[in-house]
Amino acid sequence: MKIWNVEYVFNHPWETVAKAIWRKYPNPMNPAVIGIDVVDRKIVDGVLHSHRIVSSEWGFPKWVESLIGTASVCYASEWSEVDIENKQMTLKTRNLTFCNYIGVEETVKYSPHPENPQSTLLTQEAVVTVKSVPLGHYMEDMLTSKISANAGKGRQAIEWVIGKIDAEVKDLANNAVKSTDELLAQTKRQFDDLTVKTRKSMDELQTAAKKSFDEIHNLTAPPPQSIPKL
Repeated sequence: MKIWNVEYVFNHPWETVAKAIWRKYPNPMNPAVIGIDVVDRKIVDGVLHSHRIVSSEWGFPKWVESLIGTASVCYASEWSEVDIENKQMTLKTRNLTFCNYIGVEETVKYSPHPENPQSTLLTQEAVVTVKSVPLGHYMEDMLTSKISANAGKGRQAIEWVIGKIDAEVKDLANNAVKSTDELLAQTKRQFDDLTVKTRKSMDELQTAAKKSFDEIHNLTAPPPQSIPKL
């Protein structure tokens, strides 16, 4: 049995990291993960519980396949708990494929850093067990090294997703500003058009009123008196 663990600090708040984890796959850093399927999801006492099946391509060497068999796609079961109130996120994963020979149990926890609440502390542990096959210890070392490498890629993937989310937020903000500017410009054009039309209507109204007043005045005015001849 081999036990591997690591700690890592993300320079982002817990909420940001937690959002990125749900959008971690697909990513260019972990192309081996080819699918995530939600089996069950529920909220109990304010805690989100999820059960997902992770599909991936392990890519074992030929000598390993000769000992345990081959599989084009490998599956793992992932249980997670997200406690928003206490800012705790825990994911536990266990392999389903080759479980008669290989056992990989991984636990990943995300929580605010105790010394810097604006950062997030990641603690990750994997327990690797190989049984009933030759070269078991050598295979455990190989799997542990692979887990370590994939864990580094996973952290890069989270940073990549966070950058992607930040870019999306900026695009939304820019589009909102652009839309607001366009709306203001359109409103100003409509106001100017309305002002011109109103001024024109007032001028026409004044002209019509003056004409009507002149006509009424002509109708009511006494006829001109003739001057007698001397």
